[in-house]
This record gives sequence, structure tokens and C-alpha cells, in this order.
Amino acid sequence: MRYLPLTEPDRRTMLEAVGVSSVDDLFTDVPKTARLESLIDLPCAQGEWQVERALTAMAAKSMSAGSAPFFVGGGAYRHHIPASVDHLIQRSEFLTSYTPYQPEVSQGTLQALFEFQTQVAMLTGMDVANASMYDGSTACAEAVAMARRVTKRPGAVLSGGLHPQYTHVTVTLSDYAGFKIKRAPASPDGVEALEDLIDDQTACVVVQYPDFYGSITDLGALAEAVHAQGALLIVVVTEIVALGLIRAPGDMGADIVVGEGQSLGVGLNFGGPYLGLFATRQKYVRQMPGRLCGQTVDADGRRGFVLTLSTREQHIRREKATSNICTNAGLCCLAWTIHLTLLGESGLRKLARLCHERAVELAEALSALDVIDVVTPTFFNEFTLRLSRPASQIVSELAGRGVLGGLAVPRLLPGEAELENLLIVAATETNTDEDVAALVTAMKEVV
Repeated sequence: MRYLPLTEPDRRTMLEAVGVSSVDDLFTDVPKTARLESLIDLPCAQGEWQVERALTAMAAKSMSAGSAPFFVGGGAYRHHIPASVDHLIQRSEFLTSYTPYQPEVSQGTLQALFEFQTQVAMLTGMDVANASMYDGSTACAEAVAMARRVTKRPGAVLSGGLHPQYTHVTVTLSDYAGFKIKRAPASPDGVEALEDLIDDQTACVVVQYPDFYGSITDLGALAEAVHAQGALLIVVVTEIVALGLIRAPGDMGADIVVGEGQSLGVGLNFGGPYLGLFATRQKYVRQMPGRLCGQTVDADGRRGFVLTLSTREQHIRREKATSNICTNAGLCCLAWTIHLTLLGESGLRKLARLCHERAVELAEALSALDVIDVVTPTFFNEFTLRLSRPASQIVSELAGRGVLGGLAVPRLLPGEAELENLLIVAATETNTDEDVAALVTAMKEVV
């Protein structure tokens, strides 16, 4: 049998062991508004092929990223991934490898993670990087926790240009870890006075680069102001390809750089898995969460690799750990490293330039329409439009014309009237001239 269900006595024994009277008692922390009072309206039992047919029909109602002109970004980007990436990561020695606690039998895995760390550190302009985290949002929350350990302060200031989902994850962690969060208001034009929110209890200031709305700003002055107050500057990068063209955060004074690596080697994949990037200064390395692979030599002087500066127990004992993220996204790391290696430095710069040029071309074509304003002054491959009516309506009408035209800001920031007409549009190397023309034509019809 595929599944062996528990008997009623089995359930009673287990519930008694954990000290509750019913399964429902295990969900008391879930608000009642988020619980179902009864079964959802679905058939209770069908054969396997009937279920497959029904779900296939449901899936066919959705428009996939590869089936239409696609201009959606907002933290997840459609880039071309060479076929060789998927071919290599599906080799059995990569696909089935486990956590490298025993270095003598894990040299291949450890070396791949070491090369990944090296690339992340070089790209972000930092001294050291870890062997990956779950995704960008959890890496952001972990960076705030790390800043608190370093500074011994409880406060964090979050930019209004930080991705709303990254903000939510960080705030959720703060609810249980005792952070005091200050959030700046949304800033579609990239202009903020974050310095005014810093005080002697601030552990860190978190900014996104380019920000959620696509805006690029020089972080040098902010870094100086943050450091003058004894706090750390955390920089979040959700579109890692941007660092092939714009200045590295480490060169502008960032203390911790975190981000999402999905753009390289990892497809959109219906929402996951993703790949968290985390890099910092050498002096903070012992407070860095996650795993760190180091290079060493064996007894015979041969090059080798190990997990370093932390023991296995640090990842499984809550009271001893810098974090409780235990399993790195190793396969996604490998895909990221293979893709970046195939590109090389010149290839990454060329890719970034193609994305930027396509975005500029698209912005110029859309801004020529009288009822559309481009509100992002300086951008890489993503920018924000102010439309004449609600962006959510426009997105639906564009989809009806066969174009996935962007991300309506109210989808992630609902209930804020001043953001209702804002649409974030992203362009990558995968967008053709025909795609751009299709979006411009459709936009003329719907706005």
C-alpha cells in the first residue's frame, strides 16, 4: 500500500504522549478566521486518472510564464536557463547528495558549496558568504537577527522600498524574537529619510537595491549615517543579475548583503524552491547563520574542504545556534553556480546590459502613452508605472488580451489608496521585440 493509516488507538496514544485531547488542540495558534469549519467543496473520492484529468483541466485555465509575453517581476524573474544546467544537476552524485557532515566522503558537495560562496562574495562585494539559505525573505530576517547579536540592540528600521513579503517574514520573526521594528512608508520614487528613524536602540537599517519599485539609489551616504549611529546596514538584492551592471553593495558600505538567487539557474517553478544568498564582513563571520564551507589541506598537504567555524550541533540545538535554518538549498546552489560559471564575468555583464536595455526600451514606449507615467527615476530592469485607474483591473484586462503585463502593487500592499494605480513592470533578456509591441498595443487598448 502507498499509505498505512493510523488506527484510533494509535492516535489516542500519540495525543496522550504530547498532552492534548484532540488533533484540533494542535492548531490553537492558528486564528479561527484562517480555519475551515468543514470540508471544502471537492469530491471526497475519485480514481487516480480522474483526479489527474480534473487537475489538468484546472491548470489549463492559468496562463503560464512561457506561454505569453511576460513582464512580471517583484522578486521572481524569468531568465533563460541553459539546458546544461538542468542536465548537470540531475546527475545522481549531485541529485542525491546529503548534508556534508563527513568531509572525507563529501568533498564534491563541499567544493561546490565553496565555489558558490566565492561567487556570492565576489558579486556582492563582501568578504565572506555562507552556503545558502532557504530564500531571500528568510535570509533577510536572519540578517536582522544577526545584526541584533552583533550590536546587542533590539531595533530594526525597514525601508518602505523593501519587498512586502520580505517585510512580513521579518516582522513575523520579530514577533517571536523580540525585535522592535520601525517601517518607513512606501516610497515608489526611491526618496526616503531613513536616517530620521535611527536611534541608539537601532541594530540595523534594511534597504533593497534595486528596491521593490525598481529604483536604484547610491547607498554610500546612508551607510555613513547608519554607521555613525553604531548600527549595521543590511542590503537586500532580489534581482541578482543587476549586480552584473550596478555597483556592488559592499563597495558602498553594506555590512550584510542578502538576496534571492532565483534569477540564475533556478526557474520560476510555480513558486519554488528558491535560493537565499547571505554575505557579510569578515569581522562578523562568527555571527553569520547557516553553514560555511572552508578550504584547507589534509595530512598529505592536498587541497580539501570542510564545514568550518561551527559544529554540527550548532545547526540542530536551538539554544546553541545562530539560526535554526539547518538544510542549505544545495541543489539550487549548484544550479546557480553552474549558470554563473557558464556566463563568466563578461557574460553576466552582457546579460545584465541586455535586461537593462530592454527595460529602457519598454519604459520609453509606455511613457509615450499620455495616461501612463513612469515614476521610477533610475532603474535596472524593473520600473513602476502610475496608471489612470486601478492596476489590478489593468492586469486582468491585459491577461485577457494574452499579455502578462506586470505586478499590481495592491496585490502585495492592499488597502493603501495612494498605491492603487501602481503597476510594476519587469523586462529580461527573454522579452522579444514582439513581446514589447504586444504589451504596448494591449496597454493602449486598456488604459
